[in-house]
Amino acid sequence: VFSAQTEAPFYEEWWFLLVMALSSLILILLVVFALVLHGQSKKYKNCSTGKTISNVEESVTLDNGGFTALELNSRHLNI
Repeated sequence: VFSAQTEAPFYEEWWFLLVMALSSLILILLVVFALVLHGQSKKYKNCSTGKTISNVEESVTLDNGGFTALELNSRHLNI
């Protein structure tokens, strides 16, 4: 009866504390990694506005029958 009372609970054992420390370290690293990825995706989203403009220009050239038709239409004739 005395040996059962003197035994420490499982949450005070060294292996449980080690598992909890490693688990919390992994969780902290995952949060930091997610924040870094989220910050980089915002940076690339801000830089991609130029790509959408060029895609709109490409769709305009295709609507006019190709690049050469747009080039001919955009030339200024000096009369």
